[in-house]
Amino acid sequence: MLPAQIDQLPVLMRLAVALAIGLLIGLERGWERRDLHTAQRTAGLRTFGAIGLLGGVTAQLGGDRAGPLIAALAIALGIILAAGYWRESEAERDLSLTTSVTALVTYSLGALAGHGELLAASSSAVVLTMLLGFRPELHGLIRKIDRGELLATFRLLLISLVMLPVLPDRGYGPWAAFNPYHIWWMVVLVATVSYVGYFAMRLMGAERGILFTGLFGGLSSSTVVALSLARRAAVGLAVPNLLAAGATIASAIMWPRMFLIVSAVDPALARLLAWPLGAATLSAVAAALILARMGRNEEKALADSRETIKTANPLDLGTAIRFGLILTAIMVASRAASAWAGASGLFLVAGIAGLVDVDAISLSVATMYLHRMVDPAVAISAILLAAAVNTILKPAMAWVIGGTPIGLRFMAASLAMIATGAAGWLIALRLV
Repeated sequence: MLPAQIDQLPVLMRLAVALAIGLLIGLERGWERRDLHTAQRTAGLRTFGAIGLLGGVTAQLGGDRAGPLIAALAIALGIILAAGYWRESEAERDLSLTTSVTALVTYSLGALAGHGELLAASSSAVVLTMLLGFRPELHGLIRKIDRGELLATFRLLLISLVMLPVLPDRGYGPWAAFNPYHIWWMVVLVATVSYVGYFAMRLMGAERGILFTGLFGGLSSSTVVALSLARRAAVGLAVPNLLAAGATIASAIMWPRMFLIVSAVDPALARLLAWPLGAATLSAVAAALILARMGRNEEKALADSRETIKTANPLDLGTAIRFGLILTAIMVASRAASAWAGASGLFLVAGIAGLVDVDAISLSVATMYLHRMVDPAVAISAILLAAAVNTILKPAMAWVIGGTPIGLRFMAASLAMIATGAAGWLIALRLV
């Protein structure tokens, strides 16, 4: 190959990517409107390919000062697309701007590829094509979301992208325990996990299967799921094995959820906790599968039940603020107890906190360990103590609400979790 030809390879590569971007997006647009006659389509496979290549050629012609040329041709392309849109809307009463806007984005991505940003341009093109291709699913998703869930999404964006960045990142108060940025970041973390679990259960459907119900509902609140299932037993639904299986799998999700939360604060502590948390998770899953197998004959009665599991919207701002206040109180109490009474004081706080919520104490202890305020063995033990208290509390409450059949089975599975978690705890202590 001649040296001059070798020098042209980067240019040819950029133009090839620009053309490929146009053809990829044009393929989706052409397929979407494949039932229309060619003359009725504003743009299809060939047109989009040409638009992408035009962007690449424009970027090459302009060199380092291609901005004005790219902008001028974008305006000209916009005028052409507007004329085509007007003609098409008059003929078909189609008011969608998707194809016209997509054409402008294709031109811009072609210009980006022509400028040499091949990875960014091609990745964006793939994401755009998927976004266009999933139109029915996205529209169906929008129809399923109610106003409260839409507002929950906006609130998550508010607390994470608006409120979090403006909070001061420094400690205040006794032992500098109150750090507004860290506390609110933890609120965002827990709210996001709950948000994902809520919508997973919402989209899957609460009655898609008792194990799936427990699995996704546990991401939002394992306690809510367990008590909801216990209430179904209380109203006379004679499916104790399946209800206990659902409650057990919901409780099992608490352990990997804790691992995720601690990992976000201190990955080193999370690696030590992986042994007890992993062991407890495996035993819980095994117990849930055994209970589900024992309850195979109960599935019809469960399907005939009209009772559904309802989880509260996890992105209520009042709930987020209350969690932040609880977290602040537990962080101050944990540091005070550790300073005044050492490990025994921290264990007392952890045991009490486990009656309410394991997320707050896990975050508090992980933060203390991050700043080397407690030893790793103490941190691991305190977190697991809170988890053990919470794990025993749920079947005890289910026993009171739902009766002995579900309570006994759920309690046996919970004790198995604690026993295997204790074995993992001993392994973790040896690794410290």
